[in-house]
Amino acid sequence: MVHFKFQPRAHFPEGQRVSQVAAMGPLNQHGPDIPLEDPDLKDTYLIPRNIMAEPDYIEDDNPELIRPQKLVNPVKTSRNHQDLHRELLMNQKRGLAPQNKPELQKVMEKRKRDQVIKQKEEEAQKNKSDLEIELLKRQQKLEQLELEKQKLQEEQENAPEFVKVKGNLRRTGQEVAQAQES
Repeated sequence: MVHFKFQPRAHFPEGQRVSQVAAMGPLNQHGPDIPLEDPDLKDTYLIPRNIMAEPDYIEDDNPELIRPQKLVNPVKTSRNHQDLHRELLMNQKRGLAPQNKPELQKVMEKRKRDQVIKQKEEEAQKNKSDLEIELLKRQQKLEQLELEKQKLQEEQENAPEFVKVKGNLRRTGQEVAQAQES
């Protein structure tokens, strides 16, 4: 069993800086002829003891013994793992480390951003003048009228032939009736 002896600590006055201590020279305060280690040191609490037992195969060079070897981790030896590790190291050096946020936190941040955007839009609508409001109303009415016209045109284009002929006959019949009355 190996026993170590601790060297006594050098005591420095309060407030003295490390640079001042380094300028003082060697740490031996007892003088050059007095050794740092005390051969009569018998305090057992200062002696560290080796608690773990050492295996016998370290001392013996017996060729019959199978010496333990470190196992190879198949994940670390795989090419994919090495490439991923290399890429992560490069990204970390560049400052592009992946965000390790939980999914819930990401969702909450997205909701908060959406809510802030929605509030800004509402504030922008509240701050509109009367003229802008009237212009928006007229624009919406014009868009609705255009949509109705498009629907009517599509219905007329998609209507069967006999419906178109019937509509033409009614118009001509009405025109004839108006011409006779006048």
